[in-house]
Amino acid sequence: MTPLVARLIAAAALVSVPAALSAHRMWMLPSGTVFSDTSGWVTVDAAVSNDLFFFDHQPLRLDGVKVWQPDGSEGVLQNGATGRYRSVFDVRLDKPGTWKIGTQMNAVMGSFKVDGVEKRLGRRGPPQPGAPAPLTVADIPANATDVKLAETSTRNEIFVTAGAPTTTVFRPTGKGLEFAPVTHPDELVAGETATFRFLVDGKPAPGLKVTVIPGGKRYRNDEGARELSTGADGVLSVTWPAAGMYWLNATLTDAKATTPRATERRMSYVTTLEVLTP
Repeated sequence: MTPLVARLIAAAALVSVPAALSAHRMWMLPSGTVFSDTSGWVTVDAAVSNDLFFFDHQPLRLDGVKVWQPDGSEGVLQNGATGRYRSVFDVRLDKPGTWKIGTQMNAVMGSFKVDGVEKRLGRRGPPQPGAPAPLTVADIPANATDVKLAETSTRNEIFVTAGAPTTTVFRPTGKGLEFAPVTHPDELVAGETATFRFLVDGKPAPGLKVTVIPGGKRYRNDEGARELSTGADGVLSVTWPAAGMYWLNATLTDAKATTPRATERRMSYVTTLEVLTP
């Protein structure tokens, strides 16, 4: 390989990396969302990937995944396993009503300089054996310059119903970006319109940007993404063109960070919704 060819390949790689990284999406995919009674189990795949619901990048770690029973109490995750590209686990649906399964991740990300050398906070990607612990806010020395910090908060949740749907698991905490549906997420039907309310710190989130993408991108040319926004009351309306699994992601950035020296707060909400045939 000539030096010129090597430089061209390296340049192409640098151009392509940001696009690939920006396409990585976190998701959980249940084997189903509606079960007739309390004798069933739901199996969940969990990963971060380029094409939705296809395993091609890295698994979602299970140490932060929790289960909430229909009464709001904590449930049990069973048979968890993590492979090279995905994690998988089971939940026994032994109580009637709607269950919530999900993660909530909070961190402070950013960078600072010491004597002109840039250092970064937080870990990008899964932990590697033998790697040093990521830097935290406490590691920023008094003489640091160019401090740029942001609080990050991500909720990734799915909802599964055994028998009749219930709403206890949707009670808001009043902290960060939350999902407070008007239409029950386990009662979505193709050709019909669903309404979902989003809250920020317990109040309606107007003008919130929401992306809705159907699964199966691997088998079509167009991603099929729709970019939507909530109204003044924080409510989003979505009409489902076809049955299937859909990935929904809402994002918001504001200046209400509480961490010292952080200047912004970046919030994200992710869920996978199943739309059934009429």
